Amino acid sequence: MRCHRISRRKPAIAFIVVLLASLLGISPSLCAEHLTRETEEAFARYVRASEARLDQGLVGRGGFLSVDALPQSSREQAYADLKNGHVLIQQSQSNDLAGALSVPGGLVHDWTGTVFIPGVSMSQVISVLQDYDHASQYYRPQVLKSKLLAHSGNDFHVFLQLKQVHVVTVVLDTEYDVHYMLLDENHTLSRSYSTRVAEVERVGEPQEREIPVGVDHGFLWHLYSYWRFYQSKDGVYIECNAISLTRSVPIGLGWLVRPFIETVPKDSLVFTLEATRESVVEQMHGSSSKKLLLWESNG
Repeated sequence: MRCHRISRRKPAIAFIVVLLASLLGISPSLCAEHLTRETEEAFARYVRASEARLDQGLVGRGGFLSVDALPQSSREQAYADLKNGHVLIQQSQSNDLAGALSVPGGLVHDWTGTVFIPGVSMSQVISVLQDYDHASQYYRPQVLKSKLLAHSGNDFHVFLQLKQVHVVTVVLDTEYDVHYMLLDENHTLSRSYSTRVAEVERVGEPQEREIPVGVDHGFLWHLYSYWRFYQSKDGVYIECNAISLTRSVPIGLGWLVRPFIETVPKDSLVFTLEATRESVVEQMHGSSSKKLLLWESNG
């Protein structure tokens, strides 16, 4: 366990800076961080290695979900926890205790989460996930705006405006290429790659604008998500492996940036899985209620 000595004066100074920043409507003095080619290449190498492992794990379909790779006793407990409504979350073993791997000029965050939705079908789950025009309703308050920009077959190009609040408030305009692949009637894959991430400042004001991509505060530069869906006789298991790239923690401002960078990737994944489960259940119940009303009116 890592321990940090904290003086009495530093928290007071930190509080005053954040308070003044909130009152003035500006972010604290956090310098912009350039996304360099070296950082991009390091992230690309990590992604290639991770995808190679993911593809290898699909061979034989014996361990479709990450929990299937656990020892039998742990695996049985994991499935029991999932059926009891828990979200299972784990980090890549190649990362440190904070869930991040240091690369030149940045940090790679690699988390995997799994959730179970009882009594639903694969089609019900996928229909909610592909309803991108209403993602801002399903994933509020972390998604402020959403829109399907293009769609062809199993390929989607989508826009999401994201909001995260953790000491500082960060709003991002993001776009993704998403591809779905049906392996068989019980197994489906989805991969989502961010194609554009732009930090937004002065949100909701006439002066609202995007900061130039790659010359921002570095709270998020890339977000790749790898989804797996397994249809069992009792419901659907959903697993998401989220790999993201952020700036490294700046010297002297760790108290401001570290909580956001180290906490948000994990917490956001948990929120996404829980919100997906809630949205699927709500849509299912809504459809059932409409069918019942229609049947009663016809009767």
